[in-house]
Amino acid sequence: MKSRLKNYLSITKKEWNGMVVLLFIIAIVLAAPYLYQYFRKDEPIDLKEFNNDLTLLKQANGGKDFETDKHLSDTKIAKPALFVFNPNKLPAEQWKQLGFSDKQVGIIKNYEAKGGHFNRKEDVKKIYGIADSDYKRIEPYINIPDEGYESNKLAAGETIELNSADSAKLTRVHGIGPAFAQRIIEYRQRLGGFLNKEQLEEVYGIDTTRYAAIKNQVTVNTSHITKIKINEVDFEGLRKFPYLTNKQTNAVIQYRTQHGNYHSINDMQNIAILDKLILRKIEPYLSFK
Repeated sequence: MKSRLKNYLSITKKEWNGMVVLLFIIAIVLAAPYLYQYFRKDEPIDLKEFNNDLTLLKQANGGKDFETDKHLSDTKIAKPALFVFNPNKLPAEQWKQLGFSDKQVGIIKNYEAKGGHFNRKEDVKKIYGIADSDYKRIEPYINIPDEGYESNKLAAGETIELNSADSAKLTRVHGIGPAFAQRIIEYRQRLGGFLNKEQLEEVYGIDTTRYAAIKNQVTVNTSHITKIKINEVDFEGLRKFPYLTNKQTNAVIQYRTQHGNYHSINDMQNIAILDKLILRKIEPYLSFK
């Protein structure tokens, strides 16, 4: 019994050497933090640069103190006012009017004090503390003039007529850039012109929020509308009209071929796949002469 226990507890020289190495490594790991603190000398903190940044931030906020973000309030005003604005050097009070808290405004002003600049709308979204919901709410109202030339945007009370404006004129509207201007013109050509400015919401990318930002800057003159000569147009010409599907377009052409020319919108009531809502929608764009 004693012999078997001795054999069980005995270790070879190789195992003993391995155990010694392991103990040595454990000792080094445990001693490392103390050795690091002994040989590393802490450098004194230079508060000069920090105080300079704090002074710049205080000046950017109209002389008020910004101690630290944790001392600033997260409270936002109940009813924010949305207006077209350039985020560069926008006063703190106007940021608050847009619905931002003191803490968010403090972060923005700190960014500016360190030389930060907003070159594109998307740069606003990158600011720490600005949520996606905040950015989505203000994005249509952000207007950053291109560097190197004076902004040619509309002055207060000035408007643009939708049916006659070219792309250059449309880009003068706050909230419309070159891409949206081109989409509006392409949709206007397919449509034949706008009957009302609410139809802008039918243009891809113009949602309710963006429309609200631009509606007071545009007008509509319906005399510029180009009507479709319904008794002459072919399938390819009519299929571009956005209010009719390809199936409905084909039905209109086939019915005319079988029954002769249309004399009024009443003749089109016999086409089964055109309901009253569609007929009311397309009637202003049709010419029966």
